[in-house]
Amino acid sequence: MAAADAPGWIRDQLSFERLFFAVFFIAIILRLYHLDLKLFHHDEAIHAWFSFRLLTEGIYQYDPVYHGPFLYYATAAMFWLFGDSDIVGRLLPALFGVLLVLLVYPLYRLGYLDRRQALVAALFLAASPSMVYFSRFLRNDIYIAFFSLLLVVAVLYYLERSETRYALLAAAAAGFGMSAKENMPIVLLIVGSYLIFLVWTGRVELPKQWKTDLLYAALVVIGIMGVFYSSFGMHPEVLQDGWLRAIEHWTSMHGQQRLGGPPYFYITLLILYELPILILAVIGVGQFLKSGDRPSSVRQSLERLRQRPSGAGKAEEREVSPRIFDKREEFFRFSVYWMILSLAAYAYLGEKVPWLLLHQLLPMIFVAVYLMTPKKMAFAALATVFLVAMTWHVAFVPADINEPIVQVQNSEELRDVMALIDASDNPVIVSGTYWPLPWYYRGDRAEHLTYFFQPVDEETILARDFDLVIAHDAMSYPALPGYEKKTVRHSYWFSPHENRDRLLEYYFRRDGTSGSINFDLFTRIENGPAAA
Repeated sequence: MAAADAPGWIRDQLSFERLFFAVFFIAIILRLYHLDLKLFHHDEAIHAWFSFRLLTEGIYQYDPVYHGPFLYYATAAMFWLFGDSDIVGRLLPALFGVLLVLLVYPLYRLGYLDRRQALVAALFLAASPSMVYFSRFLRNDIYIAFFSLLLVVAVLYYLERSETRYALLAAAAAGFGMSAKENMPIVLLIVGSYLIFLVWTGRVELPKQWKTDLLYAALVVIGIMGVFYSSFGMHPEVLQDGWLRAIEHWTSMHGQQRLGGPPYFYITLLILYELPILILAVIGVGQFLKSGDRPSSVRQSLERLRQRPSGAGKAEEREVSPRIFDKREEFFRFSVYWMILSLAAYAYLGEKVPWLLLHQLLPMIFVAVYLMTPKKMAFAALATVFLVAMTWHVAFVPADINEPIVQVQNSEELRDVMALIDASDNPVIVSGTYWPLPWYYRGDRAEHLTYFFQPVDEETILARDFDLVIAHDAMSYPALPGYEKKTVRHSYWFSPHENRDRLLEYYFRRDGTSGSINFDLFTRIENGPAAA
């Protein structure tokens, strides 16, 4: 009898809610574990430093070079609550990365995903190398990913429940997203155009009060953006020309292609880090195209209603026909639309950086879970092994990793440099490339460092009696009398040019050649042993 009851007991223990909670717990661990394992990236250090200045000096004004104000105010608030540190700086992006996984649950509750699809989508979001890496990263993009999915969920709830509060929630997602980064309009255009398509084709019917709700929503969006971009009223002039400066700046960046790359740049990253999701998404598109050849369950139900005798059947058809559509089929049609337009937009834009992959990967995950057959479930299980292995490699190896996902990452060798700075009485930086040092030597500690941002002659250095000279290798000296010289990496990056002849080998070994910016360290000989 006990043996006969075992399968039922297992099913009870492995309920959907428990499995989903387990996936959610995995997302928490992967995002919060050892959050300060690696030094701040160049951009992270700048974002944290600006947030620290906002907190301590009240200084902030929107500059499109550094994206929207949401990150700075949110990070400054975290510093005020918990203190300024690497962990606290990355804590809010990590929490948003966790909440992104949680947003899959309402899609399941509304019926747009079945249990298998919801579990696999949540698992992919939880374990994706890109999602994990950039959830542990002080940049705006995980915020945009979260607000994008929150916007979709809120719009779906509004269409289902016809309640004004969901229109306001969608507006809040749009307003905060627009206050975070300048690529949020891409998401708004995609979601908005598909909503118009649904209404135009009669697949959905807007609530009677939709015009009033739209007005309220617009006021919420404008209000949130106005508060953030005006620096809470401190810089109202930004509201007049900030949007124009943003357009001019990013149009200029697109033309310059400062960080350019080929149109297939992000496909390369998907193959490197998200290959199983990419494969399942391609299969999902093929399945979706084939599904048009067979009637869906909703179309079959509507046909049965039409074949019933007049009377109750016709009344029932009139009642449900405006909202009759296959919710899951329609959601995947939207996901394919979202994915294709995102891939096309970022392939076209001249600025190619790895964190923009998130905005293409997010809809791709939902496309990948279309029609989770037993074979696809088995593949998804194997895919998770690949994703977790890659996640561990890119996010949890406490050393410099030769991966394109890191863009230009500050080297872990800087920890030794900072140890020498701490042990020195009079250190100097001779370099125009000095981040993340202003972040790590902020506040009162900033007085410990002297900066020369332009080349200076040897006599000036010797006259100032510095006991530690840190010089960019392009602004350095062959030697300094009385000093011992050592070269370390300041920052590094994966070099496509150097590895182009062995890409397949690199894919499996991940041991390619990297480029770097170096520091020459000059320590006074008499202080060398003590500093060491």
